[in-house]
Amino acid sequence: MPIFKIHHITKYEYDRPVKESFNEIKIYPFICAEQETLSHEIVISNHPEVFVFTDYWGNKTGSFNLLPLHRKLTIESKLLIRTTATSELQINFQTGFLQLADEVNNQLQLLELSIPDNIIQQTAINEIAATICSEGDSVATVTERCAAHIFTCFSYIKGITNIETTVDEILEHRSGVCQDFAHLMLQILRTLHIPSRYVSGYICPNKNGLRGEGATHAWVEAYIPGYGWAGIDPTNNIWVTNNHLKLSVGKHFADCTPAKGTFKGLARQKLSVYVSIGYEDGHVFEEVNNVQMDSLSAKEPAPISSIDIDHQQQQQQQQ
Repeated sequence: MPIFKIHHITKYEYDRPVKESFNEIKIYPFICAEQETLSHEIVISNHPEVFVFTDYWGNKTGSFNLLPLHRKLTIESKLLIRTTATSELQINFQTGFLQLADEVNNQLQLLELSIPDNIIQQTAINEIAATICSEGDSVATVTERCAAHIFTCFSYIKGITNIETTVDEILEHRSGVCQDFAHLMLQILRTLHIPSRYVSGYICPNKNGLRGEGATHAWVEAYIPGYGWAGIDPTNNIWVTNNHLKLSVGKHFADCTPAKGTFKGLARQKLSVYVSIGYEDGHVFEEVNNVQMDSLSAKEPAPISSIDIDHQQQQQQQQ
């Protein structure tokens, strides 16, 4: 049962003072049997009071409002966590789609997570689905083939997609990063009526060759009848065991955004994200992302004296 030390800093900087920065954060570990939080400290600029609640998807969520004028907002998370999942897979490869249909029909949220989005290139998705699913296949087998298809047929390339990239565009690029592959896999699985959800977290492979070591990461959980939610990582073509740390789940990335909110003011903003993961052997991996963000220019006219501007931690989950 490995223990990891996670240090995650989100920093917004503004070229002039802003105020009333209202934010929502999802940087708390997801409460589940596969991981145990040993300690967790969150430090926010000016120490605002944080209201904590559980959202629709079961994510622990915090909200706060930084009222005074400020030119910087820092959200710092210091987490010590133990993964308790076994490294030996025990996924049920026997149960099929008839049993899945029975379980989905009795659970509204499973039904919601089994409906694909409306996209332009659904025909291409249907063709992929047809190649990975045959009559009599188990749900776990089809899920595994889906991850393998994405890993084999799509290239892992940073910088050619962003947080607004659609599944249609991913199909055109035939490439992307973990966030893109997760969204593509969700569309394929849901086309096959397999309930599936987006997962946001960290990956901690400790130099074993997996993509995304020591960084924010995204993968998928598929619902396997007779078993429950099973994590699978199409970026690395593996089932999730005890090297993935889960923060939040949802229908898409928008449900799992680590930090998002609004502020009042007219300012250019800069976002930087720092993540470090310390392993039991003393090895530490660090990563810094500087994110280009759109914002209003000081020369642009303001229709009112105070403007609400969305600022989201919309840096793509690159790994």
